[in-house]
Amino acid sequence: MPDPNGFLRYDRRLPARRPVPVRISDWREVYPPAGEELIREQATRCMDCGIPFCHDGCPLGNRIPDWNDLVRTGNWDAAVDSLHATNNFPEFTGRLCPAPCEAACVLGLGGQQPVTIKQVEVEIADAAVARDGLRPRPASVSTGRSVAVVGSGPAGLAAAQQLARAGHTVTVYERDDAIGGLLRYGIPDFKLEKQHIDKRLAQLTAEGVRFRTGVDVGVDVTAEQLRAEHDAVLLACGALQGRDTPETPGRALRGVHQAMAHLVAANRVVAAAGDGKPAPATLPDGTPIDAAGKHVVIIGGGDTAADCLGVAHRQGAAGVHQLDLYPEPPAERDAARDPWPTWPWVLRNYPAHEEGGERVFAVAVQEFVDDGTGQVRAVRIAEVTVEKVDGRRIVTALPGSEREIPADLVLLAIGFEGTEEQPLLAQFGVTRNGRGAIDSGPDWQATDGVFVAGDMHRGASLIVWAIAEGRAAAAAIHTYLGGVGDLPAPVDPARQPLAAR
Repeated sequence: MPDPNGFLRYDRRLPARRPVPVRISDWREVYPPAGEELIREQATRCMDCGIPFCHDGCPLGNRIPDWNDLVRTGNWDAAVDSLHATNNFPEFTGRLCPAPCEAACVLGLGGQQPVTIKQVEVEIADAAVARDGLRPRPASVSTGRSVAVVGSGPAGLAAAQQLARAGHTVTVYERDDAIGGLLRYGIPDFKLEKQHIDKRLAQLTAEGVRFRTGVDVGVDVTAEQLRAEHDAVLLACGALQGRDTPETPGRALRGVHQAMAHLVAANRVVAAAGDGKPAPATLPDGTPIDAAGKHVVIIGGGDTAADCLGVAHRQGAAGVHQLDLYPEPPAERDAARDPWPTWPWVLRNYPAHEEGGERVFAVAVQEFVDDGTGQVRAVRIAEVTVEKVDGRRIVTALPGSEREIPADLVLLAIGFEGTEEQPLLAQFGVTRNGRGAIDSGPDWQATDGVFVAGDMHRGASLIVWAIAEGRAAAAAIHTYLGGVGDLPAPVDPARQPLAAR
């Protein structure tokens, strides 16, 4: 039973980040290990609240009070088992998820700071590696049924592991040269060192999952071939279609790029250096996309923008401005707008923000300014107001507020428009909906024998939703294949995050 007084005895505390001058000189993770004493203290803050709303904040159904109390009492092996019962990859979520579970913590209702759920989670996950090296759990009996998983992000990998452990033969197809999806090439190493992916892949391989990289389904392998070779197919290709701004004058100038292009190039440089093969940061066509010595402007205020900010610092940018269309959010939850336990609109300061750069709120780009040779030299911005009218966003520039910001490199981090248009969609007979995602029935099927999960189904979302959907889709596939027993299905296709009605 949790300590009902722990939150009165201990304040919320996170491990100290590595010093800024040190961490921007390398690509290692920002946070060092917390240490057992700190984590046991923080786990003790989880009180006996009766109804743990953190369960509702997390789509995985993580048993948060259970493993907090197991950590508090020093029962780490049981904590590892409890955590893995609902989450295939807690070392990923503990590092990358923004923690809607913490926003739903009951302590937040009483004006206290929530439990450091995310930090406790990652320490339990790392303890699992230290204790048994992620011991494989291969199926004892094969079902003789085969599943193709297209895409190797968190949704695809979670589904693959669940299905393999149930005895099905699973092959994961990935068009990149390495497994991991955005975990591999979209997330910078200072947030997730790739050793964590590699350790999980070793576990999945030992459990019988087969991986085929460099295979673009719909091009190198057709949908007809996959249907012929497998009894079911899961599409988990993500939502990588970046939102653009083609109507803005100067968009076609050199030096204006999608943010993900910058992140992928930087991740490939880091990966190559780790293999002893230094490489420059370039686009696939060889165009340089390195921030070194440049004035960088990042358009957008979310996670992707903060990732670009951290990368620009480590590449040695001369200066960075991050532009946000909306006004600066409040420091604390506005209960009238976002009542507890919903996800609040508040100012989120990422580690990259303390490393440098300037944030500019309530502005919009009016023009990307040409230097006369077709290269961007500045962005012309104006202060704006944003209103919602009949569900539509109306942006109004304030007269006389225009000014220029120097820019040699501009990165568009303004969100995603769903899964990419690609040959496999037509081949499987599925189409993108109005949000750019792929619809499914209540059994996760997009069409007969073809299932869909993760961002490809939901649209760009959180890693916990991707894993939850991967697990749920795996359960549906298991049933479709006539598997014995039920697999965990934490969400259904219509499930949405907590929201005020």
